[in-house]
Amino acid sequence: MEKWIIIDGNSIANRAFYAMPPLTNSQGLHTNAVYGFTTMLLKLLEEEQPTHIVVAFDAGKITFRHGDYKDYKGGRSKTPSELSEQFPLMKELMEAMGIAQFELSGYEADDIIGTLTRMADEEQKQMMVVSGDKDMLQLASEYVTVVLTRKGVTEIEKYDPAAIEEKYQLKPLQIIDLKGLMGDSSDNIPGVPGVGEKTALKLLHQYGSVESVLEHVGELKGKMKENIENHADDARMSKQLATIYREVPIELEREKMAFEGIPAATALPMLRKLEFKSILERVEKLAAKQSGEEVSEEPVIELALETILVTLENMPELTSALKQGDVDTLVLEAHGDNPHYANFFGLTFGSKERYWHMSKEMLLSEDAAPVRAWLADADQPKYGFDLHRTELVLHWLGIVLAGAAFDVQLAAYVLDPSDAAATVQSTAMKYELTVVQADEEVYGKGAKFKVPADELVAQHAARKVYLIRELVPLMEQDLQKYEMSKLYYELELPLSSILAQMEKTGIKVNKSSLEKLGEQFTAEIEKTMTRIYELAGIEFNIGSPKQLGEVLFDKLGLPVIKKTKTGYSTDAEVLEKLEPYHAVIPLILHYRQMTKLQSTYIEGLLKEVRPDTGRVHTYYRQTIAATGRLSSQFPNLQNIPIRLEEGRQIRQAFVPSEANWSIVAADYSQIELRVLAHISGDEKLKEAFIQDMDIHTKTAMDVFGVQAEDVDANMRRSAKAVNFGIVYGISDYGLSQNLNITRKDAAKFIEQYFAVFQGVRQYMEDIVKMARQDGYVKTMLERRRYLPEINASNFNLRSFAERTAMNTPIQGTAADIIKLAMVKMDERLRKLQLKSRMLLQVHDELVFEVPADEVDVMKKLVPEVMEQAIELIVPLKADVSVGTNWYESK
Repeated sequence: MEKWIIIDGNSIANRAFYAMPPLTNSQGLHTNAVYGFTTMLLKLLEEEQPTHIVVAFDAGKITFRHGDYKDYKGGRSKTPSELSEQFPLMKELMEAMGIAQFELSGYEADDIIGTLTRMADEEQKQMMVVSGDKDMLQLASEYVTVVLTRKGVTEIEKYDPAAIEEKYQLKPLQIIDLKGLMGDSSDNIPGVPGVGEKTALKLLHQYGSVESVLEHVGELKGKMKENIENHADDARMSKQLATIYREVPIELEREKMAFEGIPAATALPMLRKLEFKSILERVEKLAAKQSGEEVSEEPVIELALETILVTLENMPELTSALKQGDVDTLVLEAHGDNPHYANFFGLTFGSKERYWHMSKEMLLSEDAAPVRAWLADADQPKYGFDLHRTELVLHWLGIVLAGAAFDVQLAAYVLDPSDAAATVQSTAMKYELTVVQADEEVYGKGAKFKVPADELVAQHAARKVYLIRELVPLMEQDLQKYEMSKLYYELELPLSSILAQMEKTGIKVNKSSLEKLGEQFTAEIEKTMTRIYELAGIEFNIGSPKQLGEVLFDKLGLPVIKKTKTGYSTDAEVLEKLEPYHAVIPLILHYRQMTKLQSTYIEGLLKEVRPDTGRVHTYYRQTIAATGRLSSQFPNLQNIPIRLEEGRQIRQAFVPSEANWSIVAADYSQIELRVLAHISGDEKLKEAFIQDMDIHTKTAMDVFGVQAEDVDANMRRSAKAVNFGIVYGISDYGLSQNLNITRKDAAKFIEQYFAVFQGVRQYMEDIVKMARQDGYVKTMLERRRYLPEINASNFNLRSFAERTAMNTPIQGTAADIIKLAMVKMDERLRKLQLKSRMLLQVHDELVFEVPADEVDVMKKLVPEVMEQAIELIVPLKADVSVGTNWYESK
């Protein structure tokens, strides 16, 4: 007897993508949607044993429905590139697994599925439709069962007509009427405003269909009656759009849709390419069973681990294990994004065979002194996940953590910097280890967060400890394999502890200075508001885009540059273009700048000053930026706007924490351009830096063909824009916007630049070729960035990947250099036993607080260490300055 399965490919792929944690293979290809889809597919094959199977896909964005309603699916956001790049992989894998696929231009997967189910009804064949879309319920019949996925792709609900009747008290075809009345925001189907599922069901239970509801609208009352009368055409159109078309001209070749088992010869190589180890093993076993071989079932690892809740009575058992060196792994359980204020509720220790879980109270008890001593012992190596955060959380409890030997989160980032959201679970999945529950499944999310009983917390944490111990040797092998062990062990891992020390120290803030500056800003804001009202001839809410748009375009009659769905656009780009038209525009821009400074950097910073220290303690994220740069949070001290004098003044409030100390700051001079000179070997760039010339003047001289004394301000500004633009993969459009010139002139200027700096042009061409060949680019310190879109057929995706290939080795090397300088600076401070403290890293700048008797030493030492961090063919240059606050030291 034939048994068909039809899978809604786009729907299931989307659900798998958003349900599964981020996953990439060693080539940087995103694979989480393919992994989730394939896992579900194998489960179906094993449980349902179909005779025929088809995966239906959408064929492009435009369908026949757009002829009736051009805004159909218009509200949908663009498919993330991380998902779109997986569809070709998915289709390639389906072909390799002997699974038929079908798509047809002008039609959606729904219509193909609808047509196949009509054939099933006509021929009385059993068919199962698998989708995540409730629309499919309209296809349920005596022969067709609709399976809807729930919670990603892990759980399913089966619907036949009886199940639909039980749940909705509707017949399958009435599902179309349901959507006609309530609409569907995901497909931009309007429906009737104010009619949700509950109201729509009530109407259908009473009247049966959209048409009948419209016929009896006179019996309804109030706002609902008014809405249905005013939107009757929308309801009819919505029902039409929701109706699955079941007459697609399909050339049905049944033998191609027949499923006779997974062909190992084609499936296994493809699964190896995707690096799906556990799926590969399952398919190998399936293939062996198909060929009649006997397959021995390996026992599944049950992660019901022996976990001991530490009490005063059994504490000696843990302290004994610590003393004997049996324990090497720990996991912190704490809630809160900001580790300086996180709610700590447990620490779990693990050895090869046993796990101990300590509550906060137990860890802080007098009897736990040996445990705290072990944590503080740098000679006791410790494995973990995000040991940086663990160190900070424990610090505010008065507990020292030292001896980080391996951090799985940090290793995951080094191996794949595109995965900024790595978890223990997602990392374990990459290595095909047993996947355990995510934190959100145990604790809940947002307002639903709740700490369960100690036993559940202990078991959950113990499973993470188990996975970390499994991951360490596997990740060490990969670091060695990809030549990144040095980057990890000599740069990122030691830097993690250095950052934690900087964060624990914090930087002192003079609150009265900040408050005084806030008063000045408030006065300036009020003065600017008054002048805006005078010029506009009316008082209005300047912060309201709607009111501002009405004043600028309706009252003052300024030219409309851009419109949005809600009215006039008044974004920064629009206002900058309007500057020549009215004197009020510069004032509005100034007002916006001042109010942002006041709210974000005066009021915001005052809230971040910790009462018990009088300092702000930022949190440096080491695993966020794909370029290798550090990110700062709580507060973000890297974003204080220093291009504005008012923004620079905010730095006055950052002062040394001790009397008679100074702030010493040093920053690299044009480090990215110096790295470009080294990597490209361009003779003219090298010459400029070796001769210590102003690089922007030198560029202007070479591009415009003039002497230094003939370079005017506009020439230098243009040269500066293209110099920095080259580092970021400038386009003619980007340069035209920066310089307010035509794209044609910008393109000509870029061409002139490359004609002069031919070594840079050659580097750009070569690095893109290398990226296409290898799938990644590297920094000088071997940091990789994978570029899966570098060979994409989509022009925008490919262009972005090409620009990333050009700028990553430059930006990434610059980021690595300042990190290296921090590690070496920390070594020198300790070796010379100086009291000076490294406080901040802001882009290319390092900030220290320094006692009076060490100022001269540090003025010499800091630039020396920074300039000697790495050897380039051009000199590195660091400028150093000293002041009583951060502002004065610049």
